[in-house]
Amino acid sequence: MTDAPISRRIQRVLEIGAPLFALFERTERLVRELGADACDFLAGNPQEMAIPEYVETIHRYTDPKDAAWFAYKMSEEVAQEAAASSLRDRLGIPFQAEDIAMTNAAIAAIAVAVRVVADDGDEIVIVTPPHFLYEPLIVAAGATAVRVPVDAETLDLDVDAIAAALTPRTRAIIVNTPHNPTGTIYRSETLARLADVLTAASKRRPIYLLSDEAYNRIVFDGREFASPAAFYPNTMVLYSYGKQLLAPGERIGYIALAPDMPDRETMRIALVAGQLATGYSFPNAILQYALPELEGISVDVELIQRRRDRMVAALRDAGYELHVPEATFYLLPRSPLQDDGDFCDLLAEERILVMPGAMLEQPGYFRISLTASDDMIERSLPGFARALKRATG
Repeated sequence: MTDAPISRRIQRVLEIGAPLFALFERTERLVRELGADACDFLAGNPQEMAIPEYVETIHRYTDPKDAAWFAYKMSEEVAQEAAASSLRDRLGIPFQAEDIAMTNAAIAAIAVAVRVVADDGDEIVIVTPPHFLYEPLIVAAGATAVRVPVDAETLDLDVDAIAAALTPRTRAIIVNTPHNPTGTIYRSETLARLADVLTAASKRRPIYLLSDEAYNRIVFDGREFASPAAFYPNTMVLYSYGKQLLAPGERIGYIALAPDMPDRETMRIALVAGQLATGYSFPNAILQYALPELEGISVDVELIQRRRDRMVAALRDAGYELHVPEATFYLLPRSPLQDDGDFCDLLAEERILVMPGAMLEQPGYFRISLTASDDMIERSLPGFARALKRATG
């Protein structure tokens, strides 16, 4: 038998990603077929025009100010300082600008962080349900994903289960808070317990906590957000501005090293090498120049909260079972059919597009994105009710 024309790692990524590729193809087909009539709750994509202040800010930085305006860029100091200042103000943690590695959003940040800390055969714990790209990124770095579910009752981290999953090969854990898709903000008490567990396990080998905080500004009901970086020194905060600005196609984010991380001077250099080795994963020049102004712009969180409240109440009235998320863009109702994919097909017949729970390793549920417009929400509610009646017979 001859060797395959692609590497074994990419073959494995293709195996893991096959359902995702199929979903993307199906979604593109349905969007084409349904056109403007579709109620698109599938992904966290904007369904309305971009925030005007965002557009105006980007326009101001497209005109070059010097010959190097569009030259090769790494992490621009103006962007690093803007990110560090924001972290200090919002989290009360003394992050330093030199400890910020600007990336082309959070997925690149995760890819770089995993590549920097993990060797072939290492294990990285992921909390499930996870983002569907966590495992492909881990596999591409030569490591293995080890799954630990959230607590089924509280939706908080199951710290005891995480402790039991740690082995001499554990190199990192990815914690997503606020959590997509449950919308849970992990409690300070839980994060402190997790820090104690990781500190004890790190005596044999350092374990890094990769804190995926892409939604840490999409928080409802006046709740406070706590970062794992406040509790555990070996933390890297991973952030994307795509959620805050509701512009996921304009890719900018960062990796921020906790200020008390041991050997962080060495880690700074390693992150640059990791970014180079991960396809030059620095954000483009215009977004970095604009970042001090972009930091102060945000999607209307109160509007997203009102959409959450409207849909939760309407879906419960229709007979759906779902909890009230504390943060993020998402609702996670239980599917009335055992096969959530079949129920998503029923919704598609009602011109409603949602994410099957199986895609998020949460079978029996489906995910709704609240980035849909108010008009879409209102048009969809009768269809949600009809699909439930059809499913329950």
